[in-house]
Amino acid sequence: MNKRVDITDKARAVIDRLRKDHGELMFHQSGGCCDGSSPMCYPLGEFRVGGSDVLLGRIHGCPFYMARDQFELWQNTHLTVDVVKGRGASFSAEIPLGLRFVIHSRLFSDAELADLEAVKDVE
Repeated sequence: MNKRVDITDKARAVIDRLRKDHGELMFHQSGGCCDGSSPMCYPLGEFRVGGSDVLLGRIHGCPFYMARDQFELWQNTHLTVDVVKGRGASFSAEIPLGLRFVIHSRLFSDAELADLEAVKDVE
């Protein structure tokens, strides 16, 4: 089963650091507000998800959500969460560290599309 979203080792290390201050975390792929289309990291439950979102999967134990209408456009795309130096213009938890999460994306191959992890509706 192919994952829709993955994470780099550098991003894993930042999540570990953030968990010490914030506890469990969640991600929501921003749809263009605030900092373009960036993965936003929040303490678990701080960002409200609902029927207009889907759960793409989990990265380093954190649920990763995306707006359903954005997913319709990105459904054939594999996402990898990474981290870079710099301050984004977002409310994401890593910003005070002088870092920001970013997405690297690529299209799935036909073979990968045939064996993709299903997204889950959010209630």
